[in-house]
Amino acid sequence: MKEFLQFYINGEWVDPVVPNTVGVENPATEQEFAKISRGGPADVDRAVQAARSAFPQFSATSTEYRAELLVRIARGIDARIDEFAEAIHLEMGAPMWLAKAAQVPAGTAHFSTAAEVLEKYEFERVQGSTLVRKEPIGVCGFITPWNWPLNQIACKVAAALAVGCTIVLKPSEIAPLDAILLAQVIDAAGVPPGVFNLVNGAGTSVGDAIASHVDVDMVSFTGSTRAGVLVAKSAADTVKRISQELGGKSANIILPSADLNVAVARGVHGLMSNSGQSCNAPARMLVPAKDQSRAIEIAKSTAESIELAVDMNAPPYSMGPISSSGQYNSIRDLIRIGMEEGATLVTGGADRPDDIENGYFLRPTIFANVGIQMDIAKEEIFGPVLVIIPYDSVEEAIAIANDSIYGLSGCVEGETSEAIKVASQIRTGQVHINGAGPDFSAPFGGYKQSGNGREWGEQGFDEFLETKAILGAREVGAA
Repeated sequence: MKEFLQFYINGEWVDPVVPNTVGVENPATEQEFAKISRGGPADVDRAVQAARSAFPQFSATSTEYRAELLVRIARGIDARIDEFAEAIHLEMGAPMWLAKAAQVPAGTAHFSTAAEVLEKYEFERVQGSTLVRKEPIGVCGFITPWNWPLNQIACKVAAALAVGCTIVLKPSEIAPLDAILLAQVIDAAGVPPGVFNLVNGAGTSVGDAIASHVDVDMVSFTGSTRAGVLVAKSAADTVKRISQELGGKSANIILPSADLNVAVARGVHGLMSNSGQSCNAPARMLVPAKDQSRAIEIAKSTAESIELAVDMNAPPYSMGPISSSGQYNSIRDLIRIGMEEGATLVTGGADRPDDIENGYFLRPTIFANVGIQMDIAKEEIFGPVLVIIPYDSVEEAIAIANDSIYGLSGCVEGETSEAIKVASQIRTGQVHINGAGPDFSAPFGGYKQSGNGREWGEQGFDEFLETKAILGAREVGAA
């Protein structure tokens, strides 16, 4: 049993104010393999005060100095990629192939990209006789999820460090070990004491203490829309800035001009790659009504070809377990609801596979003949469950895609110029054309109840900056 019982505060590993431990479960075995400490408001206060004290000096450092820190952190993650991959595999179930090919490299990419953006980012510009300055907002509280744990920590931490902010991080209790490794890398990279602080704990204690703390200047939260609302309410009394990346129910519009075999198979793999546990996963597949039968056949064949990653040596494209018992049961309930609603269960289902005794495993699940008012067409299932919805015209497909409380991402498959025109009419923060992968320099974030603000790249910097106008200045640097 591994134990990680200290927090990283003010450049040191320190004991919690009140000892309180909780186990970390391996979702593939349903067994605890590690223990961490749960913090509370007193631990948060120590971390916030350390960040507050470090802010004046760190915010005044040069961009060259901060870029070098970011590069050293990226190299530090790369040097320990096997450790990070194993931690993510054990804590949230990502197959080792996925952890090494995507989960860990995404973390490295955010630090490398932030260093590149920082070299060209303009913190000052002259507008007539006014000097407009962008200045770091101050102490930033980060509350991050378990599904892409290093990625979603790194995109926040990299941008905040780049612009000169200081940080208090609360990672998910389900997946805390990669954050502990990152704290070790940050320490080894020479980030000054107090600039980055880590406190583990529950959202109801540590998360709420961060969101409501008077000395935290902004909160960046990634998680469910329900939890995001609670964070925003906790932060409201101190009128701090809130940036939120929340839920999604992304539509994948397969146009009549698309290669149906390629598009459908790609859509199935796109959803299943992280066991459906991605906020931007293409969970609604919209297909021309005339092609629905063939699309169902392709989707069924593709889904049934995906192996389950029951051990560390599982092959590429295999699918891991659901990350926790609570999430597992929620997904199973929604699958049963879909069956009760009258949707056609093409493959998969709510039962644990017969040949697997332990672990939160589900088969890739496909529903067809799904009505747009069914719960499985509207709710964020956050699991390996794809719904296929037919449409009669492209205009109808766009309307179905936009008929959602969410607006995080989406996909369009088909002739490129037509796909771009359709993408421009979808009310989401991102749209992937013909299988385009992630762009770490592009803004990431959502419309509607998928959140507010943007992460990644240059726009990600803006979330952590205040804008000041110095009137009467006639040249950059003059006041």
